[in-house]
Amino acid sequence: MSATVEFARMNGLGNKILVVDMRGRPDKVTPAAAVALNADPQTEFDQIMAIHDPKAEGTDAFIDILNSDGSKAQACGNGTRCVVQALAAETGRKVFTFQTVAGILNAVEHEDGTISVDMGRPVFDWDRIPLAEEFHDTSRIELQIGPIDNPVLHSPSAMSMGNPHAIFWVDRDVMSYDLARFGPLLENHPMFPERANITLAQVTSPTSLTTRTWERGAGLTLACGSAACSAAVSAARTGRTGRKVTINVASAKPQAALSIEWRERDDHVIMTGPAEWEWSGRLDPSTGLWSRDGTREAEAQ
Repeated sequence: MSATVEFARMNGLGNKILVVDMRGRPDKVTPAAAVALNADPQTEFDQIMAIHDPKAEGTDAFIDILNSDGSKAQACGNGTRCVVQALAAETGRKVFTFQTVAGILNAVEHEDGTISVDMGRPVFDWDRIPLAEEFHDTSRIELQIGPIDNPVLHSPSAMSMGNPHAIFWVDRDVMSYDLARFGPLLENHPMFPERANITLAQVTSPTSLTTRTWERGAGLTLACGSAACSAAVSAARTGRTGRKVTINVASAKPQAALSIEWRERDDHVIMTGPAEWEWSGRLDPSTGLWSRDGTREAEAQ
């Protein structure tokens, strides 16, 4: 067995993704390899999407997801779009079904190059998100940061979109908050026994939101697909918007939007947006040592 495997550096709205081809192999990308890859500015990432042979009948692949700190992630919508684009380019197919630890994901690449991912049903039960305390209504939980009489952030909507999310509603530009300071405190707050993704969301119209996310296990990120889905669902759930919205990710580079629909007929969340290939190479899934594919790099220039 070769020590190295193919990988691609990609992004979804700037969300830095490494798509690693582990098909035909029994091993996995190790947490140590993930940490090493993230320590290199050229391969720094938010999530690794490791494509493995399918485990369940009727699926095309099992996707193992790692955060930049080496921890496991249950879901990554932006990363899933990158996997779809990579496999569509390889196979010519447009429709895929993936298995993750969070469940089954169906995805399709459209003629315009955008990709829709069915992220499944949101979870609102406090013990399944999970939260450390019981809340009858998780659309607004008791949690704040800052002075008691004038908190900076408070009363988030909590839910799971395959992983735990807390959505804090703000009434000014999401970039004006020091999320780099508040994010780690909230991610690791005792309220979240499995930690949580922390999102600031501003309603900009009845059909649009602007978001910014501190991602569990990755930190400040340019974009987070499951967080965008959680913000869209929470906005509809609290009456701030309808069930179909455009999410403008404030820190995304380049600026682009996600279309999120919380589908009424089955409560599934459908996320549609772009993915972008940057360059490819080979890496050792055990150590994280890597090399860049000079031929592909030259073709891209």
